[in-house]
Amino acid sequence: MTEPVPYDQLLSILVRDEPRVLTRITALFGRRGYNIKSLSVGNTEHPGVSRMTIVVHGDRGVVEQAIRQLEKLHDVVKIIDHSLEKYVDRELVLVKVAITPESRVEVRQIAEDFRSRIVDVGRHALTFEVTGDEGKVTAFIEQMRPFGILETMRTGRIALTRGSNADIASHIYHSGESETLRPALEGLEAREERARGVPNLF
Repeated sequence: MTEPVPYDQLLSILVRDEPRVLTRITALFGRRGYNIKSLSVGNTEHPGVSRMTIVVHGDRGVVEQAIRQLEKLHDVVKIIDHSLEKYVDRELVLVKVAITPESRVEVRQIAEDFRSRIVDVGRHALTFEVTGDEGKVTAFIEQMRPFGILETMRTGRIALTRGSNADIASHIYHSGESETLRPALEGLEAREERARGVPNLF
């Protein structure tokens, strides 16, 4: 029997802005020993709701089980599995590259080819900002590696579904501050009831 092939899988998780939400979600993956390759968190267009974008390395069964367990958490409003729909993703990286008088021009030319931006200039190093999909960011780093990379920092991938479909139906929200998010959304109770029947493997 062929073993499932693990690969990077991308999830967006919309969560309520409450204390320890991030800890609970990462712990859910950690208890099963599944590695989160990258994690990005930020506010959304809705007060009181944040979007977590997680890249997890594993086979399809791992992700499906993780989604079932995430749905049990009261803090989770919605989970978007980007493997099931078209999406656009981006990542930002800062790369500090060592330079010499001889390499300065070549390094700048490569950076220009990638449409990167110089954000800091030193006598012996240039720091570049690059934004793009994971492939572009990785390619830029590899192109700069022969010159000597002094430091690098990647934000991790963020993603949105393509098209005009909204992530959250408008009926979920009242007008007002974050605490006005209803704890019992339309259909949420039924979903939570089904989730309670899923064995907790985490």
